[in-house]
Formats: sequence, C-alpha cells, structure tokens
Amino acid sequence: MKNLYSKLIMLFVVLLITGATSAFAGNAVTITAPPEGAMVTSPVKVCMATEGVEVQPAKQGVHEGKGHHHIIVDVELPKDLSKPIGKDANHIHMGDGSTCKEITLSAGKHTIHTLFAKGNHVPYDPALTATVTINVK
Repeated sequence: MKNLYSKLIMLFVVLLITGATSAFAGNAVTITAPPEGAMVTSPVKVCMATEGVEVQPAKQGVHEGKGHHHIIVDVELPKDLSKPIGKDANHIHMGDGSTCKEITLSAGKHTIHTLFAKGNHVPYDPALTATVTINVK
C-alpha cells in the first residue's frame, strides 16, 4: 500500500511540474497588420492579436495571463526580460489596452516587433512576441 501511495505522489508531482512549465506554451502573439513584406505608406497601422492571454490596460495591474502590447521598431528585443520595457521612439507602449496603433515611419525597410508584457511593462519570459519586416514608400 505504501508503494502505491509513493507512485501516486510521484505521478502527481510529475503532472504538476509538466502543467506548470507548459502553462504558457499555447500562448501566442501575432501581428495581423501589416503583413510580412508589405509595401506601405506612413503612418503605418500596426495591429496585434493574442491567443491564450488577455489584453487589458496597464492601470488594471499585474495579473498572470494578462497584459498589453508594446511595439518595438528597428531595434532588438530587450535581452533582460525581467526588467520593464523602456519608452522612447523605438519602444511604443500600448498600456491603454488597445490592439492597433498608427506609427509614423520614414521611407525604407523597417522591422516591427510586438512584445506582450504585464501591467508593470515587464515582458513574459519566454517572450510573447512576433515580428514583421515591411517597406515604407
């Protein structure tokens, strides 16, 4: 009987660990507009969608599985995902909970990343992100 309990406890621990590590495995962030490789004019309307997480305004606080988008233009994603995302011309916060934003870009090739973060602007780790490269006329 003691052996059966040990096996059941071990099974429970394995299931718990597996469930915890894959809790965000199905989450996705996509850029729905503009499409990859698009030729566009400025201002560019950038739209995002999520699956497995909920978009909410930053002022609602930090809640697991919820957050808001950031648009990162022509620079790499932050290396340290434990720190809040900066705010400047290349790091655009969408803390109002919106899913689309018009951004002004100069003519030429641009790389647009989206990075989903909690209410305190700290990204999820692993990063919930998507990338498109576009050309502005």
